[in-house]
Amino acid sequence: MADLSQFDPNFVGNPNNNIFGLPFTEDDARLVILPVPWEVTVSYGAGTSRSPEHVFKCSKQVDLFDTDGNYGWKQGFYMGDIDRKLLMKSDYLRKEAELYIDYISKGEPVEKNKFMCKSLKEINEGSAMMNQWVYEHSKALLEKGKLVALLGGDHSTPLGFMRALGEKHGAFGVLQIDAHCDLRKGYEHFTYSHASVMYNALQEIPALEKLVQIGIRDFSEEEWDYICNSNYKVVSYLDKAIKERQYEGETWKQIADEIVNHLPQKVYISFDIDGLDRKLCPNTGTPLQGGFESEQIFYLIKKITDSGRKMIGFDLVEIGVGQTDWDSNVGARILWRLCNLFVKNQS
Repeated sequence: MADLSQFDPNFVGNPNNNIFGLPFTEDDARLVILPVPWEVTVSYGAGTSRSPEHVFKCSKQVDLFDTDGNYGWKQGFYMGDIDRKLLMKSDYLRKEAELYIDYISKGEPVEKNKFMCKSLKEINEGSAMMNQWVYEHSKALLEKGKLVALLGGDHSTPLGFMRALGEKHGAFGVLQIDAHCDLRKGYEHFTYSHASVMYNALQEIPALEKLVQIGIRDFSEEEWDYICNSNYKVVSYLDKAIKERQYEGETWKQIADEIVNHLPQKVYISFDIDGLDRKLCPNTGTPLQGGFESEQIFYLIKKITDSGRKMIGFDLVEIGVGQTDWDSNVGARILWRLCNLFVKNQS
């Protein structure tokens, strides 16, 4: 464990230290954050592949006192280096994907264009490579006894991480905070699209026994049919339904308790930042009106801990990069709270 005797948590964040200005290395940190700079299949706005480095920079401005966190940071938080080769691969394939998406959006047949067939093959192979990269790196950290979190990147990035967690922990459930269901099968012909991550997780991870989605407010008929025919393996709380229940007098506590009751004993949290009100994430890839306040989500996570359930990991994805650092500052503070609540949940 790092020597904190000379570390002043009330002082300005040291730029020479790691995330949040903390003086930990990977070896002495209890929780390790894996950055995944990837956004190949995003279907609207881009920029989230750069969010890990922007969040890291803004994290030095976060005050370290958290009334909910029980000084969890003293056990050590550390973010690994950003893999530049992975980022370069994302940049290259993103350009290919942009051309491909523009082509198919006009109704052109892919099979008649050799360049587009080649691009699609490269994109799907690259996304599979990224999944394997995430799986191997997260598995290695889990085998070292670390608590692990993932910082994206787009929402396709945590699939390999969830696979590794399933192998380590056995049966678990996912709490997905999101504006979108992400249950499309091979969206835009991309097998591992950001819009398909939960479909792929349900198909490829046997240990995933329950998916509870909250804040959903944009989805296809195909996804709605999938949910309705899932025999309650997928439970989706639409944003409008939550708000209508509150308009009728139900409290967020009542709804939060109901959400928690759907979750099994072991819980993974997948936090797409577009699940929040857009004022908190104006540059996220696919912004929408509606959504949660951040404190509603932290309240819900605390209810998970209060229920005796165990958090096994989390991701934070789809943080945009705009002309100001607003998205990254919000993202850094959400990441801070999540890290503290995750560590506290283990005690």
